[in-house]
Amino acid sequence: MKPTTLVALALICAPLMSCNKEKAAVESNKEATKDAIDQRKDQVDLAAKQAKEQADIKAKIEKANIEANKVTDQAQLDAQKKKADADAAAEKARIDAENR
Repeated sequence: MKPTTLVALALICAPLMSCNKEKAAVESNKEATKDAIDQRKDQVDLAAKQAKEQADIKAKIEKANIEANKVTDQAQLDAQKKKADADAAAEKARIDAENR
């Protein structure tokens, strides 16, 4: 090949090589951006999973507290019933004693 042909060929290929480097840089940037987004999505998924687990734990605690309050209230009401029975029995006994 003649030197002028080589120079002409080099001048034609130089912009194409530069263009390929720019395209490769754009592609690399795109991939890095997608990887960062995927990592952020994983973080969001993990945070949501942890929040759901925490909500489940809180719900179980709340249900246990409700059940405990119910049992306490029922025990108190049972005690009031027994007291009412005892008061009534005492009043009946007082009436019987007065009438004898």
